[in-house]
Amino acid sequence: MRIFHIQASGITESNDLDALTAAGRPAHGFVWVACTRHEFEVQQGTVQAMLFALSGQQLVDLHISDLMNNHLPSHYDYTSQYDVLVFRRLAAGTHNADPEHPGEILTREPTRGGPPILRRIDTSPVAFAVFDHVLLTVHPTDCSARDTYVIKLIQAASSESRAAGARLPTSPADLMLRVVNQMVDGFLELRRELTHQLDHWQTELLNPKTRFNNWNSLLDARVALHTLDEICEDQRSALQDWIEAVKTWPDADTPTGQRERDLLQVRSRDVLEHIERVVHHVRRLEQSVETAVQMHFNVQGSRTNDIMRTLTVLTAIFLPLNLITGFFGMNFDGLPLIHRQSGAWMAVGFMVVISVGLVVLFWRKRYLARSGR
Repeated sequence: MRIFHIQASGITESNDLDALTAAGRPAHGFVWVACTRHEFEVQQGTVQAMLFALSGQQLVDLHISDLMNNHLPSHYDYTSQYDVLVFRRLAAGTHNADPEHPGEILTREPTRGGPPILRRIDTSPVAFAVFDHVLLTVHPTDCSARDTYVIKLIQAASSESRAAGARLPTSPADLMLRVVNQMVDGFLELRRELTHQLDHWQTELLNPKTRFNNWNSLLDARVALHTLDEICEDQRSALQDWIEAVKTWPDADTPTGQRERDLLQVRSRDVLEHIERVVHHVRRLEQSVETAVQMHFNVQGSRTNDIMRTLTVLTAIFLPLNLITGFFGMNFDGLPLIHRQSGAWMAVGFMVVISVGLVVLFWRKRYLARSGR
């Protein structure tokens, strides 16, 4: 568990939840309590006491269940005192992810196919409970998004960054949006790997000199992309609900507070735009896979037509030759040319003339022309 006291003058970190509860609400700034799902389950009573000491409110039972649920989709909920946002991350780990137990490493052999990057995608949820002076986040055991943002937060609090114009979060809601934006932007690295893998498959599908055999992996990839599409849609719906809720908040009493409210809405719309870009890219990957499969079968059909056309032309060339040899092969004595010494050569020459004439005819009609690729 990591605890941060964020104020305009800087950031202080601790891990003593009891001391935070005893100190009560800070006079300036707000508190960020980041814990794992297991820590929240074990120290649920202590966390509730801390929330009551700092904000005068506690989480309701249904929201506690949501924060501990490892399979909950992205969604937004609220009460009169706090807001709850559950946001499923898209992260590529170094090990195969377990689809039945999100956030955990797969120790058995993977049952799903597809490219390795799709087997390593972790979509475990991250929960945010936003109070007036406290942000409680519940993460998976290994959450790189939290650790990465903590590093950025500490760097932003340094004197050099403050001199360069870096701003610290001004409220728990602002901090939540920054962490969510960090998770959404983390899809960029995953997107590059997915695009590279699918481009490789498209090259194999459209190469006439190779025989594509990874159909099961390709179908698994399509299913995985469809799942990612659904996760991104849930993310977008949850953030849209959050934006609509922010619009209903009462106006601030001071110009500074109103400016912070406006910046919060701007940041919310910016995060939503990032999510929509992710949704657009996932759908484009789905369409790209579908288009590559269709083009593959079109190319195969075109190659089959070329082969059948060539075989048909060869059959048409040899058909009159078979007729001639069949005619002279009849068991009759009065056939022409059979009693002449040059008769065989005359028949052979006649067949050669017919063959060359048919080849020239079919070539002019482009029946024997190579199809351009």
